[in-house]
Amino acid sequence: MLVSRPLFEELVAQALDRLPHRFAELMSNVMVQVQEQPDEATLGRLRLDPERATLFGLYTGVPLDRRGGWYGNVLPDVIVLYRQPLMAASRTADELIRRVQLTLLHEIGHHFGFSDAEMDEWEEEFDAIGPHPHPPSES
Repeated sequence: MLVSRPLFEELVAQALDRLPHRFAELMSNVMVQVQEQPDEATLGRLRLDPERATLFGLYTGVPLDRRGGWYGNVLPDVIVLYRQPLMAASRTADELIRRVQLTLLHEIGHHFGFSDAEMDEWEEEFDAIGPHPHPPSES
């Protein structure tokens, strides 16, 4: 599923807007970015083989559960969503929207300090997010 970068960024904005309010409040120092694809240095640092693994998103920062009294006056944490891998893995607009939502939810889980097992449960719990009722269209 190919969409323009502006439309993809709109999908990300809509996914963020659909988060429960209590999560949005906890993301006050988090920046969400869109990049085309992960670079080799990122894949190497994560020990991912691009022939066998696909990286849809990445969280960089200090999870909420690891912050202490020292935490403050710092640069924002960053969640990156990788446009090319997300589009390549999606056949339809609804599937792309769903993949963006789940990737965003997964990276927010890292921000909250969830383990992978906790995130699997959390993602199932929030399966009700569902696709946007009317995917935006390119003008």
